[in-house]
Order: sequence, then C-alpha cells, then structure tokens
Amino acid sequence: MSNPLDELDKSIAELRRAIRDASAAGDSERVSELRAQLRRTERAWDALLETDEPDPEAVPPGLPTATEPTSMTLPAREHVQRALVLLQTPAAPKLIIDVHDAFFPGDLTAAKLSSLRRDEERSYRSAPGARPYYICPALNHDHLAPARALLTISTWSLEQRIVGPLSPRVNFLTGAIRIAEAIRGMRDAGSEPASAAMRLLWRFATNVPDAMPVEASLVVNDVDRVIDAALAELEVHSDTDHTTRRTSARRARRQLNDEQQLFGSQLQQIRLKQAES
Repeated sequence: MSNPLDELDKSIAELRRAIRDASAAGDSERVSELRAQLRRTERAWDALLETDEPDPEAVPPGLPTATEPTSMTLPAREHVQRALVLLQTPAAPKLIIDVHDAFFPGDLTAAKLSSLRRDEERSYRSAPGARPYYICPALNHDHLAPARALLTISTWSLEQRIVGPLSPRVNFLTGAIRIAEAIRGMRDAGSEPASAAMRLLWRFATNVPDAMPVEASLVVNDVDRVIDAALAELEVHSDTDHTTRRTSARRARRQLNDEQQLFGSQLQQIRLKQAES
C-alpha cells in the first residue's frame, strides 16, 4: 500500500494532467475548478508532510509507527483523514473508526466524530480555504445535498465525493481492495498485521462472492484472493457508477458555489436553480 503522501503525489500529478487537457480543450470553467482543487491538494500535501514522517525502515509502507508521538496527539480530523486516505472512498463514521483502529495509532471515538462535520463547515465559512483540507460530507447524485453519515476529504474530486445508486456497492468493493492491499503491504514489509485488521478484512470478504476460502477462515495469504474477487465484481458496476458520478459532478459545478460543492446545498436551493436553468 502506498503511503498518504504518495496518494497525494498521484492526485497532484493527475490534476496537473487534467488541467492541461481542459486548457487544450478550451474549457475555462473546468480549468478554474481543477486549479482550485490542485491548490487544496498541494496544501494537504504540505500539512501531511509536517505531521507524518515515520521512519521508512521501521514501518510498513503507508502506516505510522505504534509509538509515533505525533500520531497519538493528532486531532480527530487528521485521524479521520488518514483512514479516508487509506479507503479512498466516502465512508461512514463506524467504518472510519474501524479502519483507524486496525491500522493507525491514537484514539478515535464516535464522540469525537459526532460534531466534526459541523465544525469543519463552520471553519470553512469563517475562513474559506484556510485549512489544507476539510472533512466534508459526500453528496447525493440527484439533489447534490449532503449524504447522511458519509464523510469524504475536500481534496478529492467531485466525482469521488458524489454517491449514486451503485456507489454503496462500488465503495464497499473498493474498501475491501484497499484494506487487503494495506495488509499485503504489511506482509510484504515483513510485519504481522494486527488482528483487528484481519477481522476487518474478514467482514468485507464474507460479503464478496468467491473472496473467502473453502474452509471459511481468512489468513494473510488470502488477501490476493480477496482483491481478485472484489476486482471481478467491481468491473460489473464501476463504469455505470462512474458515469452517474461524472454527470452529477458536471451539474454540481454549474449549480453550486465553492462552499456548496464541499458541504452540499439545501434541496430547496437546488430546485430553484434547476427551475431557472
């Protein structure tokens, strides 16, 4: 598994390519949106570099050490960001906590998450763009309103932050793959995955056809089987899901301002804009 900085490096490179393509196509609106997203992603890279510098010889790729003092004192939003970077999909608070407990040190509880989204929105409104990233809700594909109990990172693209009818299954399969890859990264680095990580993977694998071995148990060597099974089903749904997200993202860029693109819009506002267009 690549580490969070690597993921942001990849996002930065992809955004720069997308900006070049949009510029060549003469799509100034798209260029402006992508440049804003690039600035947010670069700020997130800078912030993560300052707080996440584990010894690469001492830990599996992408995971901090269990005794890393900065990880133990990070605010809840940064613990949430780490878990979401690992998953790369919108996730509910319970899953975020489970991923954090399985792979990262520090204390993250439901109580700490209960007001996080509201706090992030208030912070953005008081000083837009002051933080390198914000924890924000996923957006429903139809009304572009906040999706209930699904969190994302503001540096993700709109397409990645929108959820459509097939997105719950696509996100579940993507999560299974990412968790299995994290465990495989630990195995390849010679570290033993925590039992919590294996239990989490088992929960995913039992709901993916052909992911579980015949004896209905799961060991580290089975992670490739989980990945292959999840990828096989993902191929069935991913194109349709991506088309829905991409179409909704285009509409969001036309109808929503910067704040609404991050935190969603009230349904009444969306209907008014649809009536005007």
